[in-house]
This record gives sequence, structure tokens and C-alpha cells, in this order.
Amino acid sequence: MKIAALADQETATGLRLAGVHELFIPKQETLLSMFQDLTKRTDIGVVIITEQIAQDLGTMLKEFRIHQKRPIFVEIPDKKGKREGHVDIVSYLIKRAVGIDVSKKQG
Repeated sequence: MKIAALADQETATGLRLAGVHELFIPKQETLLSMFQDLTKRTDIGVVIITEQIAQDLGTMLKEFRIHQKRPIFVEIPDKKGKREGHVDIVSYLIKRAVGIDVSKKQG
């Protein structure tokens, strides 16, 4: 299974340096079609997506997560940093499954 990314240009550059080769940089008018193309591919297991793009997709991404198992969409902050009030879906799912809140302590 491959890892892909749906991100802005700067984030995609960093992900390419980290070894992600399937990079998609949408414009507002191409976001929906790129999302639909990614969700139909059977060779992609994980899609790294910026929080801003996830917000732009809105309920479409939420509905996909509810009804489909693959690919898994993992949200990351973009160059502007973590969005205030954003719910980290991975931490939320771990908390729901295990019953423990996962967070990083500041040293």
C-alpha cells in the first residue's frame, strides 16, 4: 500500500523530502475531483491531508470516513500551524476505542 498526500505546495515539498511520492496539490476548483480520484484508488492505504484541506472538504470527508475503511485520512497542520479548535481525529478514535486520552505533555 502506498502513502499519498493531499496538501498545499509547501507541505507537499516537506512530505516529498520525507519520502512521500504520491503528492496531490489541489486548487479550489480541483479539490473535489482529486479527493474522489484518491478514494477510488485501491493501491493507496493512507492519505496525509492538511487540516485546511480537510476543512474545505467538510462533510464529504466525514461521510467517507464513516462509510469506507480505506484509504485512511490522517490530518496534519500546514505551514500556518495547528488550527484552533481542530479535533484530531486519530486521537479521538484512540480515546473512543481505548478510553484513554492521548496527548503530548510539554516538558
